[in-house]
Amino acid sequence: MKSLFDNISESCSENVTQTYSTSFSLATKMLAPEIRQDIYNVYGFVRLADEIVDSFHDYDKTTLFGRFEVELAQALAEKISLNPILNSFQHSVHRYGIDQHLIDAFMDSMKLDLTKSVYKTKEEYEKYIYGSADVVGLMCLKIFVNGQQEQYDLLKDSAMSLGSAFQKVNFLRDLKADHDDLNRSYFPNTNLSALDEIAKQAIIAEIESDFQKGYQGILRLPPEAKFGVFMAYRYYRRLLKKLSETPALEIKNTRIRVPNYEKFGLLTRSYVKFHLKLVR
Repeated sequence: MKSLFDNISESCSENVTQTYSTSFSLATKMLAPEIRQDIYNVYGFVRLADEIVDSFHDYDKTTLFGRFEVELAQALAEKISLNPILNSFQHSVHRYGIDQHLIDAFMDSMKLDLTKSVYKTKEEYEKYIYGSADVVGLMCLKIFVNGQQEQYDLLKDSAMSLGSAFQKVNFLRDLKADHDDLNRSYFPNTNLSALDEIAKQAIIAEIESDFQKGYQGILRLPPEAKFGVFMAYRYYRRLLKKLSETPALEIKNTRIRVPNYEKFGLLTRSYVKFHLKLVR
Protein backbone atom coordinates (compact mmCIF):
# COMPACT_ATOMS: atom_id res chain seq x y z
CA MET A 1 0.00 0.00 0.00
CA LYS A 2 1.26 3.47 -0.92
CA SER A 3 0.09 4.86 2.43
CA LEU A 4 2.39 2.43 4.23
CA PHE A 5 5.39 3.71 2.26
CA ASP A 6 4.35 7.31 2.95
CA ASN A 7 4.18 6.54 6.68
CA ILE A 8 7.65 5.01 6.54
CA SER A 9 8.92 8.06 4.65
CA GLU A 10 7.57 10.42 7.30
CA SER A 11 9.09 8.29 10.05
CA CYS A 12 12.47 8.61 8.33
CA SER A 13 12.20 12.40 8.26
CA GLU A 14 11.22 12.49 11.93
CA ASN A 15 14.09 10.16 12.83
CA VAL A 16 16.58 12.33 10.94
CA THR A 17 15.39 15.38 12.88
CA GLN A 18 15.61 13.68 16.25
CA THR A 19 19.00 12.11 15.51
CA TYR A 20 20.76 15.15 14.08
CA SER A 21 19.35 17.97 16.21
CA THR A 22 18.13 17.65 19.78
CA SER A 23 17.30 21.34 19.96
CA PHE A 24 15.34 21.55 16.69
CA SER A 25 13.55 18.30 17.49
CA LEU A 26 12.55 19.64 20.91
CA ALA A 27 11.21 22.85 19.39
CA THR A 28 9.33 20.92 16.69
CA LYS A 29 7.60 18.84 19.35
CA MET A 30 6.12 22.11 20.65
CA LEU A 31 4.29 22.71 17.35
CA ALA A 32 0.68 21.62 16.90
CA PRO A 33 0.42 17.96 15.77
CA GLU A 34 -1.21 18.93 12.46
CA ILE A 35 1.93 20.76 11.25
CA ARG A 36 4.67 18.94 13.15
CA GLN A 37 5.28 16.22 10.56
CA ASP A 38 5.62 18.71 7.72
CA ILE A 39 8.39 20.52 9.59
CA TYR A 40 10.13 17.17 10.08
CA ASN A 41 9.81 16.67 6.32
CA VAL A 42 11.47 20.01 5.56
CA TYR A 43 14.24 19.41 8.08
CA GLY A 44 14.95 15.93 6.71
CA PHE A 45 15.37 17.35 3.23
CA VAL A 46 17.69 20.21 4.19
CA ARG A 47 19.71 17.99 6.50
CA LEU A 48 20.29 15.37 3.82
CA ALA A 49 21.51 17.98 1.33
CA ASP A 50 23.74 19.54 3.99
CA GLU A 51 25.25 16.19 4.95
CA ILE A 52 26.25 15.50 1.35
CA VAL A 53 28.34 18.68 1.11
CA ASP A 54 29.62 18.71 4.70
CA SER A 55 30.23 15.12 5.73
CA PHE A 56 30.73 12.61 2.93
CA HIS A 57 34.44 13.35 2.47
CA ASP A 58 35.41 9.83 1.35
CA TYR A 59 33.03 9.98 -1.61
CA ASP A 60 32.57 12.06 -4.74
CA LYS A 61 30.34 14.73 -3.23
CA THR A 62 29.77 16.50 -6.52
CA THR A 63 28.40 13.33 -8.08
CA LEU A 64 26.29 12.53 -5.03
CA PHE A 65 24.84 16.03 -4.93
CA GLY A 66 24.10 16.00 -8.66
CA ARG A 67 22.25 12.70 -8.25
CA PHE A 68 20.33 14.11 -5.30
CA GLU A 69 19.37 17.16 -7.37
CA VAL A 70 18.00 14.95 -10.17
CA GLU A 71 16.06 12.81 -7.69
CA LEU A 72 14.61 15.95 -6.09
CA ALA A 73 13.36 17.26 -9.44
CA GLN A 74 11.82 13.87 -10.21
CA ALA A 75 10.15 13.68 -6.80
CA LEU A 76 8.57 17.11 -7.22
CA ALA A 77 7.42 16.40 -10.77
CA GLU A 78 6.15 12.85 -10.20
CA LYS A 79 4.90 13.35 -6.63
CA ILE A 80 6.70 10.25 -5.43
CA SER A 81 10.26 9.15 -4.72
CA LEU A 82 11.87 5.90 -3.65
CA ASN A 83 14.09 8.09 -1.46
CA PRO A 84 11.93 8.29 1.71
CA ILE A 85 13.25 11.74 2.67
CA LEU A 86 12.43 13.20 -0.72
CA ASN A 87 9.09 11.41 -0.79
CA SER A 88 7.98 13.01 2.47
CA PHE A 89 9.38 16.41 1.44
CA GLN A 90 7.48 16.48 -1.86
CA HIS A 91 4.25 15.80 0.03
CA SER A 92 4.75 18.93 2.12
CA VAL A 93 5.79 21.01 -0.89
CA HIS A 94 2.57 20.17 -2.73
CA ARG A 95 0.34 20.31 0.34
CA TYR A 96 1.29 23.90 1.19
CA GLY A 97 2.39 25.27 -2.18
CA ILE A 98 6.02 25.82 -1.18
CA ASP A 99 7.54 27.92 -3.97
CA GLN A 100 10.03 26.28 -6.32
CA HIS A 101 12.35 29.28 -6.19
CA LEU A 102 12.85 28.71 -2.45
CA ILE A 103 13.96 25.14 -3.12
CA ASP A 104 16.20 26.26 -5.98
CA ALA A 105 17.85 28.95 -3.86
CA PHE A 106 18.55 26.43 -1.11
CA MET A 107 20.10 23.96 -3.52
CA ASP A 108 22.23 26.72 -5.07
CA SER A 109 23.70 27.64 -1.67
CA MET A 110 24.39 24.00 -0.84
CA LYS A 111 26.12 23.61 -4.20
CA LEU A 112 28.38 26.56 -3.36
CA ASP A 113 29.73 24.57 -0.41
CA LEU A 114 31.21 22.12 -2.90
CA THR A 115 33.43 24.73 -4.53
CA LYS A 116 33.49 28.01 -2.58
CA SER A 117 35.31 28.38 0.73
CA VAL A 118 35.66 32.14 1.34
CA TYR A 119 32.98 34.84 1.23
CA LYS A 120 34.79 38.10 0.70
CA THR A 121 31.92 40.54 0.23
CA LYS A 122 28.73 41.33 2.11
CA GLU A 123 26.74 40.58 -1.06
CA GLU A 124 28.20 37.05 -1.37
CA TYR A 125 27.62 36.43 2.34
CA GLU A 126 24.01 37.61 2.27
CA LYS A 127 23.23 35.62 -0.87
CA TYR A 128 24.57 32.46 0.74
CA ILE A 129 22.59 33.04 3.94
CA TYR A 130 19.42 33.71 1.95
CA GLY A 131 19.74 30.35 0.20
CA SER A 132 20.98 28.30 3.13
CA ALA A 133 18.77 29.71 5.89
CA ASP A 134 16.25 32.41 4.96
CA VAL A 135 14.46 30.22 2.42
CA VAL A 136 14.25 27.37 4.94
CA GLY A 137 12.47 29.78 7.28
CA LEU A 138 10.15 30.70 4.42
CA MET A 139 9.39 27.04 3.67
CA CYS A 140 8.44 26.58 7.31
CA LEU A 141 6.40 29.79 7.25
CA LYS A 142 4.33 28.41 4.36
CA ILE A 143 3.45 25.50 6.61
CA PHE A 144 2.81 27.67 9.67
CA VAL A 145 0.26 29.81 7.79
CA ASN A 146 -1.27 26.80 6.03
CA GLY A 147 -0.28 28.12 2.62
CA GLN A 148 -2.22 31.39 3.00
CA GLN A 149 -0.36 33.87 0.80
CA GLU A 150 -1.56 37.09 2.45
CA GLN A 151 -0.38 36.04 5.90
CA TYR A 152 2.82 34.64 4.40
CA ASP A 153 3.60 37.98 2.73
CA LEU A 154 2.94 39.79 6.01
CA LEU A 155 5.42 37.64 7.97
CA LYS A 156 7.96 36.96 5.24
CA ASP A 157 10.58 39.57 6.25
CA SER A 158 10.48 38.52 9.91
CA ALA A 159 10.86 34.85 9.00
CA MET A 160 13.91 35.67 6.88
CA SER A 161 15.48 37.67 9.72
CA LEU A 162 14.95 34.80 12.13
CA GLY A 163 16.45 32.35 9.63
CA SER A 164 19.46 34.64 9.21
CA ALA A 165 19.92 34.90 12.98
CA PHE A 166 19.84 31.13 13.44
CA GLN A 167 22.34 30.58 10.62
CA LYS A 168 24.77 33.25 11.84
CA VAL A 169 24.69 31.74 15.34
CA ASN A 170 25.51 28.39 13.75
CA PHE A 171 28.41 29.97 11.86
CA LEU A 172 29.83 31.43 15.07
CA ARG A 173 29.28 28.22 17.03
CA ASP A 174 30.85 26.06 14.30
CA LEU A 175 33.75 28.40 13.62
CA LYS A 176 36.40 25.80 14.41
CA ALA A 177 34.89 23.00 12.28
CA ASP A 178 34.12 25.29 9.34
CA HIS A 179 37.55 26.92 9.36
CA ASP A 180 39.83 24.04 10.33
CA ASP A 181 38.01 21.00 8.91
CA LEU A 182 36.14 22.39 5.90
CA ASN A 183 38.40 25.39 5.16
CA ARG A 184 35.41 27.71 5.00
CA SER A 185 35.12 31.33 6.07
CA TYR A 186 31.61 32.76 5.86
CA PHE A 187 31.98 36.10 7.67
CA PRO A 188 33.33 38.74 5.22
CA ASN A 189 36.14 41.10 6.19
CA THR A 190 36.91 38.98 9.26
CA ASN A 191 40.21 37.24 9.94
CA LEU A 192 38.99 34.03 11.57
CA SER A 193 42.55 32.86 12.19
CA ALA A 194 42.91 35.72 14.66
CA LEU A 195 39.35 36.43 15.73
CA ASP A 196 39.33 39.20 18.35
CA GLU A 197 36.66 40.56 20.67
CA ILE A 198 35.89 43.56 18.47
CA ALA A 199 35.17 41.38 15.45
CA LYS A 200 33.20 38.89 17.54
CA GLN A 201 31.01 41.59 19.11
CA ALA A 202 30.34 43.13 15.68
CA ILE A 203 29.03 39.75 14.50
CA ILE A 204 26.92 39.38 17.65
CA ALA A 205 25.44 42.88 17.23
CA GLU A 206 24.40 41.94 13.68
CA ILE A 207 22.75 38.76 14.97
CA GLU A 208 20.95 40.66 17.73
CA SER A 209 19.44 42.98 15.12
CA ASP A 210 18.18 39.97 13.16
CA PHE A 211 16.69 38.48 16.32
CA GLN A 212 14.80 41.68 17.11
CA LYS A 213 13.19 41.69 13.66
CA GLY A 214 12.45 37.99 13.82
CA TYR A 215 10.80 38.20 17.23
CA GLN A 216 8.17 40.60 15.95
CA GLY A 217 7.10 37.95 13.46
CA ILE A 218 6.88 35.27 16.15
CA LEU A 219 4.29 37.36 17.98
CA ARG A 220 2.06 37.31 14.88
CA LEU A 221 2.34 33.61 14.06
CA PRO A 222 -0.76 31.36 14.21
CA PRO A 223 -1.24 29.60 17.59
CA GLU A 224 -0.32 26.24 16.05
CA ALA A 225 3.22 27.46 15.37
CA LYS A 226 3.93 30.24 17.86
CA PHE A 227 5.24 28.31 20.87
CA GLY A 228 7.46 25.97 18.85
CA VAL A 229 9.12 28.86 17.02
CA PHE A 230 9.38 30.82 20.29
CA MET A 231 11.14 27.81 21.82
CA ALA A 232 13.67 27.69 18.95
CA TYR A 233 14.18 31.44 19.34
CA ARG A 234 14.83 31.08 23.07
CA TYR A 235 17.34 28.29 22.50
CA TYR A 236 19.31 30.26 19.92
CA ARG A 237 19.25 33.38 22.08
CA ARG A 238 20.71 31.30 24.92
CA LEU A 239 23.41 29.96 22.62
CA LEU A 240 24.23 33.48 21.44
CA LYS A 241 24.53 34.62 25.06
CA LYS A 242 27.04 31.85 25.75
CA LEU A 243 29.00 32.79 22.64
CA SER A 244 29.00 36.44 23.71
CA GLU A 245 30.39 35.48 27.12
CA THR A 246 33.07 33.19 25.65
CA PRO A 247 36.45 34.74 24.76
CA ALA A 248 36.99 35.01 21.01
CA LEU A 249 40.02 32.73 20.98
CA GLU A 250 38.08 30.03 22.83
CA ILE A 251 35.31 30.17 20.21
CA LYS A 252 37.98 29.63 17.58
CA ASN A 253 39.32 26.56 19.37
CA THR A 254 36.22 24.80 20.67
CA ARG A 255 32.53 24.27 19.89
CA ILE A 256 30.24 26.09 22.31
CA ARG A 257 26.98 24.28 23.04
CA VAL A 258 23.96 24.35 25.33
CA PRO A 259 23.87 21.12 27.37
CA ASN A 260 20.68 19.04 27.29
CA TYR A 261 19.83 19.82 30.93
CA GLU A 262 19.92 23.54 30.06
CA LYS A 263 17.72 22.95 27.02
CA PHE A 264 15.06 21.25 29.10
CA GLY A 265 15.28 23.94 31.77
CA LEU A 266 14.87 26.52 29.02
CA LEU A 267 11.82 24.63 27.77
CA THR A 268 10.20 24.73 31.22
CA ARG A 269 10.82 28.45 31.68
CA SER A 270 9.68 29.21 28.14
CA TYR A 271 6.50 27.22 28.65
CA VAL A 272 5.65 29.17 31.81
CA LYS A 273 6.47 32.51 30.22
CA PHE A 274 4.45 31.70 27.09
CA HIS A 275 1.36 30.43 28.88
CA LEU A 276 1.34 33.28 31.37
CA LYS A 277 1.08 35.45 28.24
CA LEU A 278 4.38 37.19 28.98
CA VAL A 279 5.37 36.82 25.33
CA ARG A 280 4.27 40.04 23.64
